[in-house]
Amino acid sequence: MSRAKIVLSLSLTLRSARILCRAQFMEGQAQGPANPAAMENGTGPCGEERPPEAQETTVTEGAAKIVFPSANEVFYNPVQEFNRDLTCAVITEFARIQLGAKGIQIKVPGEKDVQKVVVDLSEREEDKAELKEAADPAPGDQPRTAAVGEICEEGLRVLEGLAASGLRSIRFAREVPGLRSVIANDASAQAVDLMRRNVQLNNVAHLVQTSQADARMLMYQHQRVSERFDVIDLDPYGSPAAFLDAAVQAVSEGGLLCVTCTDMAVLAGNSGETCYSKYGAMALKSRACHEMALRIVLHSMDLRANCYQRFVVPLLSVSADFYVRVFVRVFTGQAKVKASARVKFSAACGPPVAPECEHCGQRHQLGGPLWAGPIHDLDFVGRVLEAVSSNPRRFHTSERIRGVLSVVTEELPDVPLYYTLDQLSSTIHCNTPSLLQLRSALLHAGFRVSLSHACKNAIKTDAPSSALWDIMRCWEKECPVKRERLSETSPAFRILSVEPRPTSPSGTMPTPAPASEDSGASRPTPRPTGAPGPAPGQGERERGGVGPGWGRGCKGQMGAQPLIPLHRGRAASGAMEARRRLLQNKRKEPAEDPAQRAARLKTFSCKRFREVRRPTPIAAWAPLRQQGGEDAGQVLGRKLAIQERNQRRVHPTVLHQGTCERGDQCCYSHSAPPPPADCPETPDQNTPAPGAATGPGVD
Repeated sequence: MSRAKIVLSLSLTLRSARILCRAQFMEGQAQGPANPAAMENGTGPCGEERPPEAQETTVTEGAAKIVFPSANEVFYNPVQEFNRDLTCAVITEFARIQLGAKGIQIKVPGEKDVQKVVVDLSEREEDKAELKEAADPAPGDQPRTAAVGEICEEGLRVLEGLAASGLRSIRFAREVPGLRSVIANDASAQAVDLMRRNVQLNNVAHLVQTSQADARMLMYQHQRVSERFDVIDLDPYGSPAAFLDAAVQAVSEGGLLCVTCTDMAVLAGNSGETCYSKYGAMALKSRACHEMALRIVLHSMDLRANCYQRFVVPLLSVSADFYVRVFVRVFTGQAKVKASARVKFSAACGPPVAPECEHCGQRHQLGGPLWAGPIHDLDFVGRVLEAVSSNPRRFHTSERIRGVLSVVTEELPDVPLYYTLDQLSSTIHCNTPSLLQLRSALLHAGFRVSLSHACKNAIKTDAPSSALWDIMRCWEKECPVKRERLSETSPAFRILSVEPRPTSPSGTMPTPAPASEDSGASRPTPRPTGAPGPAPGQGERERGGVGPGWGRGCKGQMGAQPLIPLHRGRAASGAMEARRRLLQNKRKEPAEDPAQRAARLKTFSCKRFREVRRPTPIAAWAPLRQQGGEDAGQVLGRKLAIQERNQRRVHPTVLHQGTCERGDQCCYSHSAPPPPADCPETPDQNTPAPGAATGPGVD
């Protein structure tokens, strides 16, 4: 057979095999997918068993129970339980407000049956009056109720765009009352199959509908006013920037938009260009990066909503663990959209600040634009906090929710960003004051001050930077810094070279305790160790003011400086304060008499004298050479004797005197050490060493 015929035969064979495989594949597609029951039992369409790694795990969270593949841990993250619990609490209060305007009361399991006043979050007075009339039904009318797990025809339509295992949607259906429908969507076919199984497992098929589509296309298809969703929840793996444009169009008027961002490395300033491309703002590396991330996300959402004559109103913005979570309402209004452009331009106007900082002399860094308004609605946050406090067994993370929301209610709403204690102290290289001390000093100076839920040692205040640095200069006088070690161009030298200006009268004033401490609410607690996500820094230390122990009264003043009154709390005492000042910046050693110290130092030689050790002369080792009439045993004996004497012998040293500039004023000794006891350099050559073996036959 020729070569051309062989090639032609092989090509025809391969083409026939390809056609046969394609036909078999199309036949399998026409028959439909494999039997789900067989797949659940671990067998495939050909009777083959599943590999061991395809096993499934069952997880119970809240009132939901789900199964997910053990090999794929993306479907369930236990750290996000706080996120899901907080979302259920927020949507419950949002449903209470929305349905209360229609005369419908919701019933939450475990909640006391009391009449709650419905307060609208909009700013129109006529709407408030209508809601108040609707909230007070006539005596003869029986109010309608909405329970958990039941379909409410006038209830909320909820969309979870990235549902994965469907846990969040199932929890909505089993824990949040007043829902009409919940759509659990995901682009993955495997995730949709898993959602169907979990929906059937929890018996919520009448409320939860599964969908397989691109979340953006699904939201774009519901832009009509009659088809919009009342609540949209987006919890992507990374940045939600790609979904925000569709989300602000698919949410109803006054609807709730819940967004999670887990790309904290971008929002915290590690890549400013990437942050600008995704969110339209430049992030800066600073200690206030967590609140800055919240304000960047809010600005990005408002910017996208403004394109469609809509604007956002933040209800709650939280920074927790390795992500940020924002809850906003979306409204339509051209006047509000125009007011969102808070930047005004005019001719011949320079920048609001100089190129360099007036305090430290360093160049300013430009970031933003950011959301400059309040990031919380304190009335709404108070409602959620009251509901969680009255029903603590509803969520597994109720204590943490109470702690976070209690600090949120105490934050200053009109003060963006915050300072941190370690940032202020490290700038001037001084010891760090306690949170209570700095807070008391700011209150005493007449400024407002609060904590921040985003950082445990943060201070939010309306005090200008000049007043804050004056307080730190007064603190530095109590804990002095070694000025000779500071460079003249360093920020610390420039800040401390200015004398503090007393801006408030001397005296003390009591420091009131936060309301969260009086109510017994716990502070925000960190997530459990060993959970997924970035671990907290190992070097972090707990500082005062984060937990219990706030001082309610004045215990004295920090010294002669009028700006810093001392509020130590109930456990402080004068003796402890005196001891602290005595031992601060000093060695923890008992005091020594000056005469004893001088005598002790005289026992040491001055290090400016150079010590030179004289080596052992070669004559000491010359006799070790074998001499005539001497065998090897006698040589070994003399060697051992010399080594033994050298171990008990101190080599003399030679001190070069005259190099010390202080002379007799030096506190160390300039005299040579006493000479060692004289010992012969070499032993007697004719006398054998004691214990040495002699005679023939010794090796």
